[in-house]
Amino acid sequence: MPENLGRTFFITALEESFRRFAIHGDTRATGKELHGKNWSKLCKDCGVIDGKNITLTDVDIVFSKVKKKSCRTITFEEFKVALGELARKKYKEKTGEDAEAEVFKLIEGKAPVITGVTRAVASPTVSRLTDTTKFTGSHKERFDETGRGKGKAGRVDLVDTSGYVSGYKHRGTYEKKVNKPTEGRPM
Repeated sequence: MPENLGRTFFITALEESFRRFAIHGDTRATGKELHGKNWSKLCKDCGVIDGKNITLTDVDIVFSKVKKKSCRTITFEEFKVALGELARKKYKEKTGEDAEAEVFKLIEGKAPVITGVTRAVASPTVSRLTDTTKFTGSHKERFDETGRGKGKAGRVDLVDTSGYVSGYKHRGTYEKKVNKPTEGRPM
């Protein structure tokens, strides 16, 4: 009984790995079908391809064998058949079931390895070019004092109907002079 229970967990761990690789790199993927590209990635990342017994070409040939003629993807059942074929080729000295179990162990619980992802490098040149406090001219107007962009207000010339020239230091002082209270002055 415990053996059967372990086998069920084993298959679910294999299914989970299948699902992870099936959705890798495709935002619309459901996780029920695996593309050839992701099949190759799975075999590379999990160590099925060893360069001696199994090569990338072998992996592609097995994929083409197990998939349906008009499809570009394989289902989980076809995936297990493909792994069985690779297992017999990789572990020639073992029986079919033992070889499959070995390959299943390689894949169990694994997820796609993400390599070569571009990272932002904090260089002094980039920092200088992106420091909004050093911007001049019209570019300076696009950001507030904290460095956040103003959005449309920073890009579009908004009409100033105050009557003052832009940049005038004493804005609003004329109204104060004209509307001074006339205390103690004769009229």
